[in-house]
Amino acid sequence: MKRMGWLAWALLGSALAQGAWQLLEIPREGPLVSLRAIEAGGPPPQGIPALGFGGSHNGAVEPSPPPRFESVEAARGWLDAREPVLVLELAGEARAYPLQIMIWHEIVNDVVAGRPVAVTYCPLCNSGLGFDRRLRLSDAQAERVRARNPEAALVRSGAGWTLEVTLGTSGLLYKSNLLMFDDATATLWSQILGRGVVGTLAGVRLEPLPVQLLAFEAFARAHPEGRVLSRATGYERNYGENPYFAYDAPEGRPFLFRGEPDARLPAMERVVAVRLGNEAVAYPYGLLRAARVVNDAVGGVPLVVFWSPGAASALDRARVARGRDVGAAGVFDRRIAGRELAFVWDGGGFVDLQTRSRWDLLGRAHAGPLAGRRLTPLTHDNTLWFAWAAFFRDTRVYGAGR
Repeated sequence: MKRMGWLAWALLGSALAQGAWQLLEIPREGPLVSLRAIEAGGPPPQGIPALGFGGSHNGAVEPSPPPRFESVEAARGWLDAREPVLVLELAGEARAYPLQIMIWHEIVNDVVAGRPVAVTYCPLCNSGLGFDRRLRLSDAQAERVRARNPEAALVRSGAGWTLEVTLGTSGLLYKSNLLMFDDATATLWSQILGRGVVGTLAGVRLEPLPVQLLAFEAFARAHPEGRVLSRATGYERNYGENPYFAYDAPEGRPFLFRGEPDARLPAMERVVAVRLGNEAVAYPYGLLRAARVVNDAVGGVPLVVFWSPGAASALDRARVARGRDVGAAGVFDRRIAGRELAFVWDGGGFVDLQTRSRWDLLGRAHAGPLAGRRLTPLTHDNTLWFAWAAFFRDTRVYGAGR
């Protein structure tokens, strides 16, 4: 990634940012973040084309083709076993979103098991998160939407309203993190926060969905009938190539990030990040690589973090499939059937101490008294430390000071 001098970048970035604001006609009143801290990443709105975007309500940004999917067997023809995929499973329907595609599109607007969802990936933060695309709004919020867009498809839902949106890439960044925008109001949404931060719906939260980052082969073994996002996107991109070559090098620096990163960990250290209730915790990959299993509690929820080698970094080498092995993790509620379990790594797999059942990286028991049972997945992120700490400064770093 070629870097410009900071003054040159600031001048160009200011012009690009102004273009995005004007094109999307984003109201600037009542922002939850400093407008001066919003940077232009380079491309215009939808210059990195989110799939399945409905088109901006003012007609300035065109819709994009919906995502297409193929079988696991078909995907084996172009996906390496170690390649990272974001996995979303709802009501028994499992889908994989390869990072070799996500790195070029960043957002996929999809429908899984009848539920409108958005699967998102910010390469500058290595942040992969899923959301329900249905917004729950109060009467006052719905009125603001109508004032902005009289054609918005608001639906009465109980005491409030529901608005289903699709999300696009704005070309703007906040703390080096993807700012999305919705097709109904052009509100800017912070990906890591999952929250509207500038515009009509500032303050509204997207409902998070648990997404797990896995090696493709792990997904294929667990879900042989699952569906994989196809490279037949309607766009010509160098799928399989990494345009962010060596971005996540351990000694690297984040792009378009103001200030100094939190010094408790190296800026580009991968962490499994969990936020439940009012508590946030980061589990460094270095610690997980050694321990394999961590039993903890966050926000009063007893949880377990599993880690296993075998997944490549999407941001390391010129080809995603050749990235160094950074491994993959899963985060689960360790309560099952009214019982709280504690887990260990016994050298061959994940085992709970209470029943001696054996578990896999997806939280499924495959041997022992609990065979066939599943732990409840918890929403988490596999992101870079600088990004998570910038948004959640009070994060507890697991293992610090031990």
